[in-house]
Amino acid sequence: MTLWLLGTQLDRAGDYLDDHDRVLLIEASAFADRRPYHPHKLTLVFAAMRQFRDDLRERGLTVDYRQVERFGDGLDAHFDAHPGDELTVPRPAAHGAASRLRELVADRGGTLSFVRNPTFLLTPSEFDEWAACRTTNDPDTYRLEGFYRWMRRETGVLMDGEEPAGGEWNFDEENRETPPEGWEPPEPPRFEPDETTREVASWVDTAFDTFVDADEAAPFRWPVTREAALSALETFVDARFAEFGAYQDAMVEGEWAMSHSLLSASINLGLLRPMEVIERAERAYEAGEAPINSVEGFVRQLLGWREFVRHVYRRSMPGMADANQLDQTAELPPAYWTGDTDMTCLSEAVGHVREHGYAHHIERLMVLANFALVYGAEPGELNEWFHEGFVDAFHWVTTPNVVGMGSFATDALSSKPYASSGSYVNRMSDYCSSCPYAVSRDTGEGACPFNSLYWTFLREHEERLRGTGRMGLMYSHVDDKDAAEWDALEERAARVRELARQGEL
Repeated sequence: MTLWLLGTQLDRAGDYLDDHDRVLLIEASAFADRRPYHPHKLTLVFAAMRQFRDDLRERGLTVDYRQVERFGDGLDAHFDAHPGDELTVPRPAAHGAASRLRELVADRGGTLSFVRNPTFLLTPSEFDEWAACRTTNDPDTYRLEGFYRWMRRETGVLMDGEEPAGGEWNFDEENRETPPEGWEPPEPPRFEPDETTREVASWVDTAFDTFVDADEAAPFRWPVTREAALSALETFVDARFAEFGAYQDAMVEGEWAMSHSLLSASINLGLLRPMEVIERAERAYEAGEAPINSVEGFVRQLLGWREFVRHVYRRSMPGMADANQLDQTAELPPAYWTGDTDMTCLSEAVGHVREHGYAHHIERLMVLANFALVYGAEPGELNEWFHEGFVDAFHWVTTPNVVGMGSFATDALSSKPYASSGSYVNRMSDYCSSCPYAVSRDTGEGACPFNSLYWTFLREHEERLRGTGRMGLMYSHVDDKDAAEWDALEERAARVRELARQGEL
């Protein structure tokens, strides 16, 4: 019997390792040819697989490691060596992956069974049981808050008996501060590539078309082993966690990491298990190493949001991938690939992706996705852009976050679009102070592009959005504008779109 682990299942703690004769790992290069992924993402995935192989062998396990073009080629070689083998694999998160893998194995005379995926906390049946018991008037929608509270109660995480630790379920009001002038976050950890990782990086640079050329990206710094990932976790708790909560929504010019954990890629690859990260955060709170607003905000991302979107994706596919309830059709402007724009916020966020394959969650939602939304970008193209550019991006996580939240292409995750004018960016960052566009102006040459795009977006989609969620206040402002104001806003929005299309914004 063979345990087959995918490149996003590099979990060495599983009890199932000892229940099999060998471990199969297939390094299929065709994955990297499908899209122009960020070179750091490809280096991270392939280097982590090879490091995992070496680690398992050092522990005395038999590893069948196949470096091939396609999964089928690896399975051909495996079944040539082990005819009729019985394979077990943790259930993959990507839609349709389980059936495709089972077919590949069956075509070669083997059998494939699935076990619980340790990179998630809930099985499909456990989430479905919660979903079946929820109270809602719309059986096709799900909301985070009820699920998150249920998870807290079920796991006992951050609970004081029957009540939430600190007396509140969330501390969002304390997590919207901006740092004082002159504030600098601790330097984020950097893990120097060893020989294996350097070999992979060189191969990626020469073998594949990538999101940016390797020499345009910053030096590779991501953990590729469990030991390095655990070190990154401790570095976050020791040096960054205390300020994470207060500044988690803030943006500062020149700071790509702020006080964020930078652990999402390690968790999504299986180098860290989500519950061990949650428990470490909880211990930090109990030891007085981090305040409740930081710990709760961090725990909510893992215990709540990550699990929630994984299962909403599962239950909403395949329709979610092609959803487009606002009928947005514009192509993404060139600035998303080049970073060349005078808009400081957009230039900073795209620059972070180009350099590091990463931008934190507010840059993702309220700059990159927000601009694409009010600009009118097609959701599927934006989803592909995120999928290609981010080191922690996989289809199960980008699709609900980008198509569902960022593009409001479906209301499976949210009752309102996360759209805003430049005022949000101004409130949560120092970007506007150095931007040549005036955030205080909606119309005319030099006005902040977000402003006219936002107001015309609300007007264009009024039939769909008015009365939705918490949109009442915004539509009261829409109603206050006269015909002359709308003419000026439409003129400015058209000019902004023209400049964006031409790469001159």
